[in-house]
Amino acid sequence: MTRRRRQELFVGLFFVSPYLVGFLGLTLLPLLASFFFSFTDYDIFNAPRWIGLDNFRKLAQDRLFWTSLWNTAFFTVFSVPVGMTVAFFLALLLNRRIVARPLFRTIFFLPSIVPIVAASVLWVWIFNSQYGYLNWALQPVCDALNHALGAHLAPPNWLQSPKWAKPALVTMSVWGVGGTMVLYLAALQDVPGTLYEVADLDGANGVQKVWHITLPMVSPILFFTLVMGLIGALQVFTQAFIMTKGGQPGVSTLFYCLYLFQNAFEYFRLGYASAMAWILFAIIGVITACVFKVTGRYVYYDGGTGE
Repeated sequence: MTRRRRQELFVGLFFVSPYLVGFLGLTLLPLLASFFFSFTDYDIFNAPRWIGLDNFRKLAQDRLFWTSLWNTAFFTVFSVPVGMTVAFFLALLLNRRIVARPLFRTIFFLPSIVPIVAASVLWVWIFNSQYGYLNWALQPVCDALNHALGAHLAPPNWLQSPKWAKPALVTMSVWGVGGTMVLYLAALQDVPGTLYEVADLDGANGVQKVWHITLPMVSPILFFTLVMGLIGALQVFTQAFIMTKGGQPGVSTLFYCLYLFQNAFEYFRLGYASAMAWILFAIIGVITACVFKVTGRYVYYDGGTGE
């Protein structure tokens, strides 16, 4: 290596050194420490004590561990497809030439940039069973059905009911699909208009054009949002921590990351929490690999620019 090349190498390393130091000190080192702690009994006040696989054995017998896993799976299975469907439907509508289209795009995008803590506080009020706006809107509907059918329907208690708490959080997650909607809008702009023209000549209706043209052409973005949505949903935490006070009512909203947080920072079982973190890492890795394997073959990549 010549002297000039060495100088260029040193200059390059100097400029990337802040990132390298941050990555080593704030990412790689904590990652390795967490892996080590997962095999120890560690409560932060005493030195770690090696216990091998005992943390993982205890997790297999922990009822709350399986409950948190089930709650997280429920939230993921419903929030991800519903959120993607609503975002795609909004993108289709807002991609049409309508009056005040930029205004409507802004209105639907704004909720996605509201901080999750502020949004959670807002939705606590919306879900209030006595004074919330949602039940205020549902009450006339229930009254009409009761009058017509002779039933005894009433608006749900939402966050106070173990039956409705998780659906309430799923409903809230749909409110913030504006970012996904913008991605779909960008993908729709890249669909060649000539494909729709040919479909019109062949007599295709709107549903057929969406199914056979739009969906295949935007499939890379659909695939990306599916993977990122699954990863994000499996790590749901803030909503339950703020809105249901740590898993209430009962343990109906005790999500996996919330239970992990409680073990680490409330019960000071850092070794146990580290084992949970690595299990979550493995679950996300397996699910992501399966999604790539199963859905990757249906993703259509095209180098065309479109109109």
